[in-house]
Amino acid sequence: MGLDTGTKTTAWNQWASIPLRLIIGYGFMVHGWAKLSRGPAGGFGNLLQQVGVPFPIFTAWAVTLLELLGGLAILTGAFVALVSIPLIVSMLVATFTVHLKYGFSSINTIGLPKNGPMFSAPGYEVALLYIAGMLALLLAGSGPLSIDRYLLRKKHRRQG
Repeated sequence: MGLDTGTKTTAWNQWASIPLRLIIGYGFMVHGWAKLSRGPAGGFGNLLQQVGVPFPIFTAWAVTLLELLGGLAILTGAFVALVSIPLIVSMLVATFTVHLKYGFSSINTIGLPKNGPMFSAPGYEVALLYIAGMLALLLAGSGPLSIDRYLLRKKHRRQG
């Protein structure tokens, strides 16, 4: 039995972007906050220096702010098409500079001592999921209950 492609299904399609925006935006904000709370120039800046990223302190601050503010923009549906591009680039850079050597899986168990499992660094799986989600938002738009939709309606009211 196939999916109903009628108007009822189509009417619900517009809402698909909301859970994507919420989890992707929240995820970026959590990662940005973690970097900020540890001091971007410290831990994250040192990691960037170790993997050979140019201007590691500047880059650490730029990525931290991008994740915090870009995550907030995605979460609220504000300028999603604009903000998605640098976030996707950031995920691609993270994939090729850090995660690729650890393989695909985001959970790599390396041992099971009595106090619980031990994990190695995550692979590129999560970065690909973030990229796929942002590409879906780019293609489908921010959806209802977004600042982008509000601004579009406001623009149409002024023109019409």
